[in-house]
Amino acid sequence: MSNYWPWWAGAAGLALVTINYTLTTDRTLGVSSAWDRVLHWRSERRLERMNAQFDDKELAEALAAATAEEFGTQPDGTARTGGTHTLVEDPELPEPASTAASRPAPLVTQAAMLLSILAGGWIAAVTSGRFEVQSDMGEGFSKIVTADPTTMIIVLFVGGILVGFGTRLAGGCSSGHGLSGCGRLRPVSLLATAVFFGTAVAVSFLLWKVI
Repeated sequence: MSNYWPWWAGAAGLALVTINYTLTTDRTLGVSSAWDRVLHWRSERRLERMNAQFDDKELAEALAAATAEEFGTQPDGTARTGGTHTLVEDPELPEPASTAASRPAPLVTQAAMLLSILAGGWIAAVTSGRFEVQSDMGEGFSKIVTADPTTMIIVLFVGGILVGFGTRLAGGCSSGHGLSGCGRLRPVSLLATAVFFGTAVAVSFLLWKVI
């Protein structure tokens, strides 16, 4: 008898988390970026204090004035002509971005998300009766990879480095691309997620069927 949640309950839970995080912070959900910011919390706090000293409206006006002076156009797609603005009908011009929305989410929300992941996993394990403290990766890992503790630590360490490198190279992890990016139909996220899971399927096949 399995004590795991049904697949549809897990999918609904992930969807609710992603939607709630997006509505609450107006940012894309990403675990790897949250870890990066929390680990560098000193510099992140310093940046937050610096950003707090600037008024968003004044900063946007300053950027608009600098853009008009340099290029003769405003960020909203209007051309500067004799002190007046004339609308430029150019469909290729991007939508003006909000200065506040372009800033990273508050550091406290990133830390709260990471703590919630740990707390949620612990609660799920305890309530299902599957919680236990162990020093290895389980019987399945020992059978497939190695049963030697030293080798296991080395394998996990190298694997963690490769995951971090891949996450940085892809500009996000499976949560950022797979949950938020695919939910927003971003092409780069669709491609990255296809590579993530395609590689996982191929490696799993090799481990179980070949090795």
